[in-house]
Amino acid sequence: MAATTGAVLNGLNSAAFLCGGKRSQALLSAATVGSRVGGPAPKRFIAVAAAAKKSWLPGVKAGGNFINPEWLDGSLPGDYGFDPLGLGKDPAFLKWYREAELIHGRWAMTAVVGILVGQAWSGVPWFEAGADPSAIAPFSFGSLLGTQLLLMGWVESKRWVDFYNPESQSVEWATPWSKTAENFANATGEQGYPGGKFFDPLGLAGSIKDGVYVPDSEKLERLKLAEIKHARIAMLAMLIFYFEAGQGKTPLGALGL
Repeated sequence: MAATTGAVLNGLNSAAFLCGGKRSQALLSAATVGSRVGGPAPKRFIAVAAAAKKSWLPGVKAGGNFINPEWLDGSLPGDYGFDPLGLGKDPAFLKWYREAELIHGRWAMTAVVGILVGQAWSGVPWFEAGADPSAIAPFSFGSLLGTQLLLMGWVESKRWVDFYNPESQSVEWATPWSKTAENFANATGEQGYPGGKFFDPLGLAGSIKDGVYVPDSEKLERLKLAEIKHARIAMLAMLIFYFEAGQGKTPLGALGL
């Protein structure tokens, strides 16, 4: 005679949608198995527990949705339940906000490195670099602005379309500069993490086997968490850089360098 019991974590149904449909869903189950062979046999208990949901204020247990919002189930990388304004109540908005956080974080990380290295190399404050007489400017400001708006607009429009219609941009007509459209396909199946030979040339989250990119889910999960943490720090750093620039200061100058 056997009896089994199971409980599904809150928010399980939305986990697949929020994670692009490729991540495994968390399941909490407990089972007891007993058998009778010539008499009663002792019961064995088998339990499989999911990882505890993390909190941005682990020392506070109360606070309701302000501290532990029910719409954040911990399935997203770097999810510590921080959503005091309730922006992610709608799963569709939550998915878009994560996409926006990733893109802004990646630009912020690039900008922080560029600002620090640029000033250390030239000695020119980052907010004055464009107006410096020694700056190399083969284009006028109008030409540069127009070119950037055109190119960035085109790239961002493709990303927007791909967000709402995944894999729609990995076709020949969408990549006119390349005859190998699969280079721009999503090799991991996760929104915002395309991987592949073009986006992961060093094979940090996968490997090339027989000319085909094979993602490594364990490495990918670890790198996703590391990336979002560094991205958030970089966005905070950029906010500080802006405040310093308003006072005529630079990051290196504030450090006395």
